[in-house]
Amino acid sequence: MLPPSGEQFEIEGGGYQAVVTESGAALRALSFRGRDLVDGFGEDEMSSGGRGQLLVPWPNRVRDGRYTFEGRDLQLPLTEPARHNSSHGLARWVAWSVEEHTGHSVSLQYRLMAQTGYPWTLDLHVAYDLSADGLTVTQTATNDSGRPAPYASGAHPYLRVGEGPVDGWELTLPAATRLLVDDERLLPGGREAVEGTPYDFRVARPLRDLALNDCFTDLGRDPEGNTTAVLRDPASGDGVTLWVDGHHPWLLLYTADDVAATARRSLAVEPMTAPPDALRSGEDLFTLAPDETVSVVWGIRALED
Repeated sequence: MLPPSGEQFEIEGGGYQAVVTESGAALRALSFRGRDLVDGFGEDEMSSGGRGQLLVPWPNRVRDGRYTFEGRDLQLPLTEPARHNSSHGLARWVAWSVEEHTGHSVSLQYRLMAQTGYPWTLDLHVAYDLSADGLTVTQTATNDSGRPAPYASGAHPYLRVGEGPVDGWELTLPAATRLLVDDERLLPGGREAVEGTPYDFRVARPLRDLALNDCFTDLGRDPEGNTTAVLRDPASGDGVTLWVDGHHPWLLLYTADDVAATARRSLAVEPMTAPPDALRSGEDLFTLAPDETVSVVWGIRALED
């Protein structure tokens, strides 16, 4: 009998170990020298709360599942019916096929066929690679349709530096602006500068009791054009970082306070190439010409005291 998430692909390198699943090409587990870096899910479980999943061809939510692209009005299935939204793309629960599996890496692919609400065919590809530099994830999409296609991507890892809760952990996030959303449907309604607010983590400070389900932008970049979020437990000195390349202008942070079983056990840090509701707004949305390919990269590293 297969596990709920299908085949399990184990890789290791540079002191890191990871497990990627057939279902959704999800990152089920990641550890460094026996220390868990992500709060994943068991082999006998389905992913919950988006754990480790890839969010394509859009991350986060689409209001009412409705959008217009190049003059066409389109309706997606409402996969978040309680909020009347379409959520997190179309590839989270499908079976991805292995392209290559080595000791330290695995690459998977999936052909997303044209369908109601998203009438474009995309070839999707993801590569997970472990080395002394940690985990590097490369997400790629190619438009196999005869006309331009809207596209964005994201991922949903939950970071951890111990058993939690997150309240005592310190966060560094070089982001100057927070997206404002409504409480009922979590859809965008404006933005504000983080300076002078509880959401300013440009200098490391404890999360304390702050509940997060917030998207951040205006990210600070290093000389290579990358942005790095740092989560550290000052008691143990252990830490973990998530970095994104320049194709990711957005990071969403989530403490899961609305899920009793996992509330504040870990911190989701979600790379996103576009903000919530991007299929409607068009903000930071890729428009892929026929045969055009886009690749984006992010990764996770361990920190030790």
